[in-house]
Amino acid sequence: MKALVTGASSGIGRDMARVLSNMGYDIIAVARDGEKLNELKNELKTKVEIIELDLGNIENCKALYEKNKNKNIDILINNAGFGDFGEFINTDLDKELNMIEVNIVAVHILTKLFLKDMEKRNNGYILNVASIAGFMAGGPYMATYYSTKSYIVSLSESIYTELKKNNSKVKISVLCPGPVNTNFNNVANVKFNLKGLSSEYVAKYAIKNMLKGKLIIIPGIMNKLAKFLSKISPDKLVCKVCMMMQERKKGKESK
Repeated sequence: MKALVTGASSGIGRDMARVLSNMGYDIIAVARDGEKLNELKNELKTKVEIIELDLGNIENCKALYEKNKNKNIDILINNAGFGDFGEFINTDLDKELNMIEVNIVAVHILTKLFLKDMEKRNNGYILNVASIAGFMAGGPYMATYYSTKSYIVSLSESIYTELKKNNSKVKISVLCPGPVNTNFNNVANVKFNLKGLSSEYVAKYAIKNMLKGKLIIIPGIMNKLAKFLSKISPDKLVCKVCMMMQERKKGKESK
């Protein structure tokens, strides 16, 4: 059994690799930080192949698929992604474009290519990591990030419905956590006021529900409540509440 995990060098991706390795899966760990990938490789119990790669590049995404297309990947976890904080007119355009490449384009490419192979075998799991932000009407001060996660939620839900209609045994899920204690905050220049869930808990919860074939995976009662309230509230109100929450966050220097 093999699982390919992007963004595997830290946070949720690292912990999902740990969970899957403990379950007996060989791991293909993908990230930009080769040193952290080697640390992960040395601690896991099963076979680990590390691939040091920047997914913010279309050709790299296609090359990742070509390198692994004949390995009968049982689980694909699209976890790589990052955010940024600030007013849209002030945030860095190049960073935002790179965010779109990693958060959307890479997920789209890898999902499509590996899904085709899984469909031929009629088995496999895909877990796309989005965010509770993906259900919100908008996210002032994190506009690009919220938008990328909305794309991932919509894409995953659409594919799920198509697979269901075709009676496919391939399963796709989308993980939508709220604040999690990871390096995300440093990259995004933001600090959450709400206490985050541990990445270990989120990883275990996500894998368990993915293997059950659940479409929307939301860890934490408060996050489930936030999704419910966002659906029954006017969009303008949701945006205003999101803006107030973002304003309470304290920017930090990126590490």
